[in-house]
Amino acid sequence: MEEKEIREAALKAIGDSKDLKSLEEVRISYLGKKGSVAALMARIKDLDPAERGAYGAKINGLRNEVEGAYNQKKTELEKEALEQKLKEEAIDLSLPGYEFRQGYRHPYHLIIDEVTAIFADLGFEVKEGRDVETEDYNFTYLNVPKDHPAREMQDTFYLEQGGLLLRTQTSAEQAHAMQEKFDKGPIKMICPGKTYRRDDDDPTHSHQFGQIEGLLIGKDISMADLKGTLELFVKRMFGEKRSIRFRSSYFPFTEPSVEVDVSCAKCGGKGCQMCKGTGYIEILGAGEVHPAVLRHGGYDPDVYSGFAFGVGIERVAMLRYGIDDIRRFYQNDVRFLKSF
Repeated sequence: MEEKEIREAALKAIGDSKDLKSLEEVRISYLGKKGSVAALMARIKDLDPAERGAYGAKINGLRNEVEGAYNQKKTELEKEALEQKLKEEAIDLSLPGYEFRQGYRHPYHLIIDEVTAIFADLGFEVKEGRDVETEDYNFTYLNVPKDHPAREMQDTFYLEQGGLLLRTQTSAEQAHAMQEKFDKGPIKMICPGKTYRRDDDDPTHSHQFGQIEGLLIGKDISMADLKGTLELFVKRMFGEKRSIRFRSSYFPFTEPSVEVDVSCAKCGGKGCQMCKGTGYIEILGAGEVHPAVLRHGGYDPDVYSGFAFGVGIERVAMLRYGIDDIRRFYQNDVRFLKSF
């Protein structure tokens, strides 16, 4: 094609382009490195030197004309594309904006963080336990052999796989910790987590509840160490005004054993439905680690001793925040969470 034909064809193709994609194809066809205009310019080497100047100027003029038409058409098509996009993505400014609401921390986790901080200040390591345990770790290694009455009392949730169950107490982590460290010396750890039992459905019991297990093993550890640790915890958690009651008790994995009660937050110790008329709510079970438990963990009870305790997370929260029913923790009521 000659220069005049190329000009007419290029300008027509540019004018007929309906979108940027087809316009780009026209540009490549006429202005690209292998396009029609480039082919005309390539002929310059075959011309007489005296004719090259005039021919080159003519072809450059053609190129400039076609490029000008291309740029003008490109600007028009870009404007049309933008207008179409804005039309398709139009926002109705009269609609109300999205309301970003700040969430609330669950009291269960508030208590875990606070109790963990208290014992971390005392040098206790925080360990994560297992929700699914074996019978050995949940019972046998804690001095609760088969046919022991404590197994029936806890009325456990067993899984279909033989020997597996949902743990009934975070004490199971004691056995894991001792077997991991029996040849490495003392242990000082706590384990927060969920536990599961077929328990009474009343304001102070639930089939699912939280515990924080504590364990300290070393040499010459006595009940005095246990009492001092628990008194410090209770005072930091509830303050000096809340009264504390220590009672002798029985747990198969500790000997001797004690229970620690704190005066009821609702009635102040006078007696109400929440505390079942006693004026106190049990939050702690504790005692010296039983020699049989030490042996299962690989420790020689003639050399090592220790204490263990279990703190009920929801019960601590009930005392701390004046919550009257443990079932509120699991009802997903936003009004309840807003209180914290």
